[in-house]
Amino acid sequence: MLEEAVAQLDDEALFARLGPGENAVADLWKHLAGNLRSRFTNFLSEDGEKPWREREAEFDASGSSRDELERAWREAWAILEREALALGEEDRARRVTIRGVSFRVEEALARSLAHLAYHVGQIVLLGRHLKGPEWRFLTIPPGESDRYNQNPDKERG
Repeated sequence: MLEEAVAQLDDEALFARLGPGENAVADLWKHLAGNLRSRFTNFLSEDGEKPWREREAEFDASGSSRDELERAWREAWAILEREALALGEEDRARRVTIRGVSFRVEEALARSLAHLAYHVGQIVLLGRHLKGPEWRFLTIPPGESDRYNQNPDKERG
C-alpha cells in the first residue's frame, strides 16, 4: 500500500509539508525504512534500537531523492523478510529487546506491524489530501462496496 501511495505523488507532493513541524510523506517513508532496518537487523540477537540509528534524522528527508528513499525502503523490507521468514514456531516465545525493554517475539512483531500501519495510514491520508480528486483509491472507493462485492477481482490479483 505504501508503494502504491507514493507512486501517485510527484516529487513536489512527496516532499510537501502541510505546515511547520509537520512530516512530509518522504519523511515518514524514510522513518519507516530506518525503523524496520533497526528493528529487524539481527532481530533475535540484538536490541532493536541500534546504536547506529539516527532516528531524528529520519524525519527530515529533504536531502534525499525519491530513488534513495525507495532503495532504503526496499533494503529495510528485505531485512524484515529475511529475519521474519527465518523464524520458526519455537521462536515465537523467545524474547527480544527494543530500547532495553523485553518483548516476546510475537509481541515485537505485532508492535512493529502496528507502527507500520500507523505511518502508512498517515502516508495514505497525506497523499489523498495532496492529490485531491486525482487520488486513486488503494482499496474499495467510497460508495463502491456493493459493486466490488459482486466481482472482487482486485484482491484476486
